[in-house]
Amino acid sequence: SSDPFKELVKRVSAAIVANKPADVDAALELKTDKGTVKDDLIETTQVTGEKVTLRRFTLVEKNDDEVFGSYLHNGGLIGALVLLKGADADTAKDVAMHVAATNPEYLNKDEVPADRLAHEKEIPKQEALNEGKPEKIVEKMVEGRLHKFLAEICLEDQDFVKDPDMTVSKYVASKNGSIVQFVRYEVGEGIEKKQQSFEDEVRDQLK
Repeated sequence: SSDPFKELVKRVSAAIVANKPADVDAALELKTDKGTVKDDLIETTQVTGEKVTLRRFTLVEKNDDEVFGSYLHNGGLIGALVLLKGADADTAKDVAMHVAATNPEYLNKDEVPADRLAHEKEIPKQEALNEGKPEKIVEKMVEGRLHKFLAEICLEDQDFVKDPDMTVSKYVASKNGSIVQFVRYEVGEGIEKKQQSFEDEVRDQLK
């Protein structure tokens, strides 16, 4: 028998691709063969006994000279999609696998908010100045720290998982391509989980 949740995902995805809604609220009003997406979610909730909601989506479109690469990890608990320009599908899949594994926050330095960059520069600068190091050495230390920081959070600057001797951007460039966009979703991320101590659990059970 078919999985009602997977069937729902197919219907909702098709509706989003066909109509390109601006946000989740607009997506909920789209038509599926079960009524609206909202109706479809309610029906699936009733069928499965689990509350099903549409929390987020990203619609990625490509041009003729661009290629998608996708990768699902751990039975779909992590999904990654990348869009490359000029490279082939195998390269795109490799980069998607890398994104799933390393969870980059940004594509490149240009996407990192200025205040975050300033903060990352300020911490080592103050530490070094407090230790009485000369200004010239301090600047070099700050640049080194910033380079390391960007290599952790920016996809293009990360060491490529399959070949750590080169960065992801160098790997893609070696295949005559460049990275346009990436998306990584992990089940449960961004959801506030209610933390309950063991003591509170026992107290609740005794009520």
